[in-house]
Amino acid sequence: MIAAPHTLIIGAGIGGLTAGALLLHAGHRVTILESHVYPGGSAGTFYHKGFRFDAGATLAGGFAPGGPHARLADILGLEWPVRPVDPAWVVHLPDGRAITQWADPQQWQAEWQTAFPQTASFWRTQERLADVSWDISSRPFPWPPESPRDLWTIAQALRPRTLQALPYLFRTIGSVAATGDPMFKAFLDGQLLIAAQTTADDAHALYGSAALDLPRRGVNHVQGGIGALAQTLVDWIRAHGGEVLFRQRVTQIETNQGRATAVITQKGQRFRADALLANLTPWALNDLLGEQSPMRLQKEVARREPTWGAFTLYLGLDAARLPHLASGHHQVIVDHTRPLGEGNSVFISLSDEGDGRRGPAGTRTATLSTHTAVAPWWQLRQADNESAYLARRERYTETLLAAAEKAIPGLAQAATLCLPGTPVTFAYYTGRPLGMVGGFPQTSLFKARGPGTGIDNLWLVGDSIFPGQSTAGVTLGGMRVATAVLQASRRSNSLWPAAPSPAGD
Repeated sequence: MIAAPHTLIIGAGIGGLTAGALLLHAGHRVTILESHVYPGGSAGTFYHKGFRFDAGATLAGGFAPGGPHARLADILGLEWPVRPVDPAWVVHLPDGRAITQWADPQQWQAEWQTAFPQTASFWRTQERLADVSWDISSRPFPWPPESPRDLWTIAQALRPRTLQALPYLFRTIGSVAATGDPMFKAFLDGQLLIAAQTTADDAHALYGSAALDLPRRGVNHVQGGIGALAQTLVDWIRAHGGEVLFRQRVTQIETNQGRATAVITQKGQRFRADALLANLTPWALNDLLGEQSPMRLQKEVARREPTWGAFTLYLGLDAARLPHLASGHHQVIVDHTRPLGEGNSVFISLSDEGDGRRGPAGTRTATLSTHTAVAPWWQLRQADNESAYLARRERYTETLLAAAEKAIPGLAQAATLCLPGTPVTFAYYTGRPLGMVGGFPQTSLFKARGPGTGIDNLWLVGDSIFPGQSTAGVTLGGMRVATAVLQASRRSNSLWPAAPSPAGD
């Protein structure tokens, strides 16, 4: 009897867990090694002084019929601990206007017609391009292609309606949304920085259109915190015979004759595998391979600029001191004349009012975050300038709290706990080099990164590969990588079931 192939996965993020669950479902032996004590990585939930805080991601999409999480649940037969949120969030502009991101299409149309009446042409184009993008994503679409098989799969996925996208292949959202309204530009920039890691002038038109459509495709609150998604997958994998091992930090990947053969952990344990998935950034993978890293990967990490980091505040709140809010999620743009990030754009997420698992009775939690360049934080840390590092952290704390007060008056006074996190913090707890989070800016479909590493049986998974950027994005990436592993082991052509139309997702 031929033994089942053994796939080993470094990192229990959503992408790695998705791929692992699908491979286990298809007959592989699966072992997942996680350095931390809980799963999810940047989409994890951690415990501190009686509160459960979302480390990074706070909202999740892709659960409506046809969405990535919904399709994964259909394959595995699991249920997600989620409930829809409407409105998705509220955007607070520098001129004092508050734009509500309704999930209901009619309410959203009425909202933008009131706030930005001159933008009807843009929203018609955005909706059409988003429909094309979501339609393509409902089928196997291994982009960017890395083999003749990928090209054939992409060709099979194309439909006549896909041709609508051709004129926009080399365009940005900014070129489609030409307008003289600075508030509209600020609104688009704020949404795209969250979902595409760049602003309208650089965000690719197709990717950006899909990103702008996320509230209408369905945003969900996760009961118990965003980390419950990862924990749901961990529980499924363990219940079906797979292994998920915590406190197992991989320190080395062994290779032999151009193939990955085993990993070594900080405990000195050695795990052999037939296939290896790295739920890591390219920089982290290159470090684990050391001198055995392929030249292709070495060149990539040498030329790539660091991605964004995040400065985050985790607040424990006295719920009785909070005002009544129609939405628990807000984005504040402070000054449209300055670049976003660095406290000039802040996303605020309150835990669900009825979710008692997030903290002691009578409390709620909040996560406040802003994009930040990683280099300045590390320059202070590496110069051993602790006082300057702490002073910068305190300035950012005050800046984020001041911005949040514009959306939620009294938030600072309601805080009984305030825990700051910088890129240095993220690097320590998630193991991501320099604390980089969110993946690569989506500026061009032709610059997107695929899962290949230069080693045939070693794949990247997670937010570094297209489409990345969200739990839905890394789930799509995990599906693609699981299919690639199965194809390499000649056990199946695809894991993707026939999906319903994603028009309502």
